[in-house]
Amino acid sequence: MASSLSSPVILQILPALQQGGVERGTLEMAQAITQAGGKALVASSGGRLVPMLRSLGAEHITLPECGSRNPAHVWKNARVLARILGQHNVALVHARSRIPAWTARMACRRTRTAFVTTWHGVHANTMPGKKLYNSVLASGDRVIAISAHIGRMLHKDYNVPATRLRVIPRGADIGQFSPHAVSGQRMHQLAEQWGIPAGSAIILMPGRLTGWKGQTLVLQALAQLEAGLPDQPWHCVFAGSDKADGRYVQELTQLASSLGLDDRIRFAGHCEDMPAAMALASMVLVPSLRPEPFGRVVVEAQAMCRPVIVSHHGAAVETVENGVTGLSVPPNNVEALADAMLAVLNAPAASLAHMGTAARQAVVAHYTTEAMQHATLGVYDELLGTRLAPAFLHTKNETAPFQDHGLAG
Repeated sequence: MASSLSSPVILQILPALQQGGVERGTLEMAQAITQAGGKALVASSGGRLVPMLRSLGAEHITLPECGSRNPAHVWKNARVLARILGQHNVALVHARSRIPAWTARMACRRTRTAFVTTWHGVHANTMPGKKLYNSVLASGDRVIAISAHIGRMLHKDYNVPATRLRVIPRGADIGQFSPHAVSGQRMHQLAEQWGIPAGSAIILMPGRLTGWKGQTLVLQALAQLEAGLPDQPWHCVFAGSDKADGRYVQELTQLASSLGLDDRIRFAGHCEDMPAAMALASMVLVPSLRPEPFGRVVVEAQAMCRPVIVSHHGAAVETVENGVTGLSVPPNNVEALADAMLAVLNAPAASLAHMGTAARQAVVAHYTTEAMQHATLGVYDELLGTRLAPAFLHTKNETAPFQDHGLAG
């Protein structure tokens, strides 16, 4: 069943290729596998990112209902996937989501194929049966945790031993997310698109609109900021998409109006150029109410030398050193968040520049896309006896960097 050690076939599986951090990581690894001399396959139900995946030299295999929780679909897809593994001589399967992981585990056991999982998200286990449902992501021959925070949870709650557990943080593309890579024209176009007056400070909150990310908390803190700085020019931009029904953004709009923030707030929807958005920002907010498993947007903002304000829990504790590479505030604390925003708005430019430089240096040292790609290839090498990681280091500077301004995870 094993493919050639010099060019192994590696298949990643996930529900769909639409947008988000899981999808972005999948494309980044498909690129790395191809650059290292392997063959990259991705199985999913499809989506808007399939053409981009193919442009990276990878092949997409459509697996209908790949994210369906219907047991009949899971069993059917497991049989189909087992045939695919044989037909393509797949050496290793990397699963990134729970339902596809159940499908992949059954297919890998049937074909004796190496099986790797990555625990990406916040998967609660409080409901009956939920821990069993989640456990598939802790069952790989190697289990990748995207932060030390997730690694501790996997060891404690799912008994994943150190022999199988690998902590590989997600990373920022430090070429794309660089202050020197964003033109003034891109920034000007985005500011015009958002309707931001010239000279106004921009408080940016990136990420999808969902309650646990803390948008309501931000609006409440902004109301306090408005009371303290009624005449200072600033605007807050929420750059992220809502669910299809648009109910949450309507709730937030109503709250903003009730707090007297109508003229201060912009709900920009999905942003196609996050580097430019961050270049415009005077600060970037990530005040999640629940611990973030990693929070890629934090390191992307730091790579752009922007001051970040995060909640002091989860993986943000790892990526932000309070007062040095950003500001960290107690979770769900309106007053502390408002005080931190005020501190940034009033800070001397030299102090903010020093913090921004320290933040980028920390990202370059610990949290780059290339480091994530190289370490993940190293996990594949452990199981397959290949040398993909050294090959990737040799070729990475000879190929075009991965680009997608519309995928902030």
